[in-house]
Amino acid sequence: MKIFYDFHIHTALSPCGDQLMSPNNIVNMAMLNQLDVIAITDHNTCKNCEAVMKVGEEKGLLVIPGIEIECMEEFHLIALFHDLKEAKYIEDILRNHMPNIENRADIFGEQHILGENDEVIGEEKQLLLTATLLSVYAIVEKVKEIGAIIYPAHIDRSSYSIISNLGFLPEDISFTALEVSNNANLESYIQKYPEHLIIKSSDAHYLQDIAERESYILADTVSIEDIFRCINATS
Repeated sequence: MKIFYDFHIHTALSPCGDQLMSPNNIVNMAMLNQLDVIAITDHNTCKNCEAVMKVGEEKGLLVIPGIEIECMEEFHLIALFHDLKEAKYIEDILRNHMPNIENRADIFGEQHILGENDEVIGEEKQLLLTATLLSVYAIVEKVKEIGAIIYPAHIDRSSYSIISNLGFLPEDISFTALEVSNNANLESYIQKYPEHLIIKSSDAHYLQDIAERESYILADTVSIEDIFRCINATS
């Protein structure tokens, strides 16, 4: 069956995310756009995943916990997890390998931790919008050893992408998927990288940017296990 998705959505916890990117607003917009599944992928953290997952469960939308990770090579990777336990495990590793820089909200934006009723329950003090001190190889190894999904983000962009920063896809890293952004020509990337699943997601920082019912994958059911099986089957 066709599973319509958006696997790259930020909340108000990402300093570049709009403050309207709250759990209920995100879930409601995704359902208005007739999506079957979304992933929450804030920068280097999963602290708002739980609240969005609870809202999604209440309203009938599958929400996958994720993180957008910046490696030491200064490009972004999308990691998707089976559950919050996996996500928090990777978050702890990232936190231990991030520069200890305090967020400047007046420069970078607020980093709000939200509850399931969209209330602010905390604020992340450490700047999230920074590269970790881990190489892409180390990050991929850590994510894959727990059976989670990881692939390069927005490879069509001129910044913070593996192609723009390295100029190529390393042959010694076995990515099964690659992400392109909403304005990319999907067919051209499918032809260019036929051995990979090309995932087209929004990288939404604002509600209006959450994907419409356009991109889909083929899976047996709307479940994390079947979705991950589909992504891993492409090689």
